[in-house]
Amino acid sequence: MISEKAKERMRELAKRYPAARSAVMPSLYIAQEEEGYITRAGLEAVAEAVGMTIDDVESVATFYTMYHKQAPGKKIVKVCTSISCYLRNCDSVMEHLEQRLGIKRGETTPDGNFTLQGVECLATCGYAPVIQVNGQFVENVTLEKADALIDDLERELKQSKQVNESKSGISR
Repeated sequence: MISEKAKERMRELAKRYPAARSAVMPSLYIAQEEEGYITRAGLEAVAEAVGMTIDDVESVATFYTMYHKQAPGKKIVKVCTSISCYLRNCDSVMEHLEQRLGIKRGETTPDGNFTLQGVECLATCGYAPVIQVNGQFVENVTLEKADALIDDLERELKQSKQVNESKSGISR
């Protein structure tokens, strides 16, 4: 459910542009912020705010990788698959991560910790292959570096879970 406050933010954004439809991308961010990913209600709210059809809004949301079509994992691991990274073995990095995480690209682990994506150009071609995790870049990725990254992320997630459990009084 998209809140009235979020819908109002979208409408205010649309007023800033000569053509309201120019606010479609920032409005999609607002919808995603509200629900964690782009839902039907989010598409409808954006369409209403910017004066586009739901289908047109959906075509924007599905084109860009920064909009999530389903609830993502806590750690979104994006592997660049464009030409520079391809020439530097991104395919083997992707295959290795698929095996390590037990999922295919585009999927989320059953525990909800990791989402693995293949994306076009993360714009750090000189340091290929490149991975981005929740907006942070890891460059010159080797299979060993990918393993170390996943180990670090798993430790971080475990520590975060323990802190949350201790705050809520859950003990094991």
